This record gives sequence, structure tokens and C-alpha cells, in this order.
Amino acid sequence: MSARKIIHVDMDCYYAAIEMRDRPHLKGRPIAVGGNPNGRGVIATANYEARKFGVRSAMTSSVALRLCPQLEFIFPDFKKYKKASQQIRKIFLDYTPLVEPLSLDEAFLDVTHCNQCGGIATEIAREIRLRIFQETQLTCSAG
Repeated sequence: MSARKIIHVDMDCYYAAIEMRDRPHLKGRPIAVGGNPNGRGVIATANYEARKFGVRSAMTSSVALRLCPQLEFIFPDFKKYKKASQQIRKIFLDYTPLVEPLSLDEAFLDVTHCNQCGGIATEIAREIRLRIFQETQLTCSAG
């Protein structure tokens, strides 16, 4: 019996990446997707610019704002994030029906019986990353 070939795909700063894709003026600026910094909001995700200041997921918005005073908050649009996730899932299904989603932005794919890319898991992962970028303008880690 041959070893199983499993690929883990994790989208980069998923909610923030979608917002930057859809609002190009946000690129290069520290942003966080989450709740109101004047209330009891929590950060769902932050882009890499915000992370340089120590802003992290699950952090209260008020703490994030103290760490990064220029942080721009974006209220989450889960309908938009779900739509992008469905688009990404369709790409996965071109390689395998065995997809185990962990969340909107993360999944395991069993590519043991996938014949694309000569059945080589690292090449399949590379191709999936490329297709996700070409079709959604979003980046991910896969391996």
C-alpha cells in the first residue's frame, strides 16, 4: 500500500487579502478585519503590514489600535469571504473530491489518486497555488 499524499492549503491573511484585492487603495497600509475599536471588537485577521506592529488575530481591537495607531479597521463581510472560499474549493475539486475544509480559508486535500502533475504532491500544490492566484488574485501556502 502506498503512502497517502495530503496537501494542506492555508490562505494568506484571507479576509484582509480579499479586502485589499477589492480595495487596492488599502495595499501597503496596516489593516485589520474585525470589530469596532471603540467597543468590544476583536480582530479576525490583520495584514502583514499590521502584523509588523504586533497586531494579531483574536486580539481586542482596542489593544490593536494602541499597538498600531494608524491601523484601519474593516468590518467583516462574510458573504464575500464565503463566495471566494467557494471559488477556491472549486479549484480543489479539480484535483480531488477528498477535500476536508477546516475553515473558509484552510483545507486538507487528499491527492493520493490525483494524476495531474504526474501525481507529484509538491507539483500539485504548486499548481493549486498558481491557479488560486490566477483565478482569485489571492495567495496561499500549500504543501
